[in-house]
Amino acid sequence: MATRREARFKLCRRFGVNVFGHAKALNRVKKDQRQKKMSEYGTQLLEKQKVKAYYNLLERQFVRYYDKAKKMQGVTGQNMLILLEQRLDNLVYRIGFGNSIRQARQMVNHGHILVNGRRVDIPSYSCKPGDVIELREASRDNEMFKTNFQELRSFELPYIEKDLEGFKATFTRLPQREELPIEVNETLIVELYSK
Repeated sequence: MATRREARFKLCRRFGVNVFGHAKALNRVKKDQRQKKMSEYGTQLLEKQKVKAYYNLLERQFVRYYDKAKKMQGVTGQNMLILLEQRLDNLVYRIGFGNSIRQARQMVNHGHILVNGRRVDIPSYSCKPGDVIELREASRDNEMFKTNFQELRSFELPYIEKDLEGFKATFTRLPQREELPIEVNETLIVELYSK
C-alpha cells in the first residue's frame, strides 16, 4: 500500500497551518520571512494539498471523493469535505482514540475498532449517521489508547457523542461546513478541478 512519506513539519510550515495536529509542528516558522508571490494555480494547488494532508490521502483517493461529491446535490466543495469527514479513520481521530490521523488509520488497519459491534479494518469505510464506533474489548487495556481517549479529548464536536466509560462514540449526524475543525478554502479546489 502506498503511503505519504514527506516531511510532515515542513509541510505544516509551507501551508502555514498545523494539519497534523502535532504540538511542535509550527515551532520553526519564521515571522519575518517573505513569501514568494503565488499564482492563482499555485494557491489552488496548495489548498488541495492541504486537504490531502489533513485527511492523509493520496491523489487517486482524493479525485474519487471529488467525483462523488460532484454527483451529489448541493455545493461540491462542502459535499467533498463532508464525505471526507465520514471516513472511519478520520472519525477515530476526531473521537480521540488516536492522537493523529496516522495513528487512527493504523488502529483501524490493525482491527482495534468496531463499528456497530462488527470489526471494520478499512480506513476509508464511510460511516453513516447513527453508527456507534468503539474500541475493541481486548484493546481497552492498552495504556496509550486509554490516555488518548480519556485524557487528551482533542476535539469536542457537536456531531460526535462520546461515552467515556464505554470507550465508544456515536456519529449522530452529518456535520455542517462551519463545524469542521479544518482551515481550508474548498472553493479553490473545485476551481482547480473544473479547469
